[in-house]
Amino acid sequence: MKILAIDTSCDDTCCAITEDLKILSNVISSQIKIHQKYGGVYPFLAKREHEKNLKVVLKKALKKAKNPKIDLIGVTIGPGLEPCLWTGINFAKKLKKEWKIPLYPVHHIEGHIIANFIAKPSLLKKKKEIFPAVCLIVSGGHTELILMRDIGSYKILGETRDDAAGECFDKVGRILGFPYPAGPVISKMAKFKPSVSLSLTFPRPMINQKNYDFSFSGLKTAVLYNFQDQPKKIKNSRDYKIEVSREVERAIVEVLTKKTLKAVKDFSAKSIILGGGVAANERLRKEIKKIAKKENLKSIFPPKELCTDNAAMIAGCVYFHHLLIGKPLFKKIEADSNLPLLSYYGSSCSNKKRN
Repeated sequence: MKILAIDTSCDDTCCAITEDLKILSNVISSQIKIHQKYGGVYPFLAKREHEKNLKVVLKKALKKAKNPKIDLIGVTIGPGLEPCLWTGINFAKKLKKEWKIPLYPVHHIEGHIIANFIAKPSLLKKKKEIFPAVCLIVSGGHTELILMRDIGSYKILGETRDDAAGECFDKVGRILGFPYPAGPVISKMAKFKPSVSLSLTFPRPMINQKNYDFSFSGLKTAVLYNFQDQPKKIKNSRDYKIEVSREVERAIVEVLTKKTLKAVKDFSAKSIILGGGVAANERLRKEIKKIAKKENLKSIFPPKELCTDNAAMIAGCVYFHHLLIGKPLFKKIEADSNLPLLSYYGSSCSNKKRN
């Protein structure tokens, strides 16, 4: 079964072709250079770039996969930036009509979970060793803890109440004058040791609360106030930027790992599954591995090229949807920036209503 998948949820134009769970092509056209001057993604500019890039990216994906006959199409319908989502959806609908094949709407967050099984299909033979699992999804727009009892069986345990972890990295980077996206720059800076320690300490928001929710806006604000209080010579120094980077990365990772450990213990999980762009962070991976080893759990990470947005993970969702339920999971193929994650059993996974 050959699947074409399309993801335009944010600023990457993505097309992939898979044969079952084998990746034949996975093409991504990044818009980072275009959005850097804005310090973040400008939705309608991103939409325009998707419109320009989709045909080119599709052509490259087909060529790399040796122009196979496509059996199914998958497209991300949410969550994400609605102008961007609609571009991919409308493009996919045209292909569906032209090729006369089924079109499957896919949830972007489930894609980040399934990226792990695309990368290691052998995991499917070890379900009894893996499930129940706690999935930690961390990216620029999302920070969520999800209880996963099987492929397609999800329950959201906690979400960010404001800024996501990746968003906090980017906002701190903007304060320090780093280019967008700032997460990789902060991680790189955090590996250095300052020649003079400034002994900075920032808050770990909600770390001791008895829930699984997150909040990172206060951390960003603490960095801003500290930055504003520094003399110009200090705030512009390399040592200061290193120290802030180290402390911010430590703070974010400590909150993420402590909440994950709580969920693991509360739900007797057998594994921790990581996903999303921030899942490429080396400190986070290292700390999750430590938890897994201490608690005798499996730790499952996607390869770094499948952490950021891509369409191969969307194709993986289509594969499982088709096998498990034989029809699209969502009733409508339309963009929804706040699309709730659904289980294959037809109900919203979230127990909460967000303001």
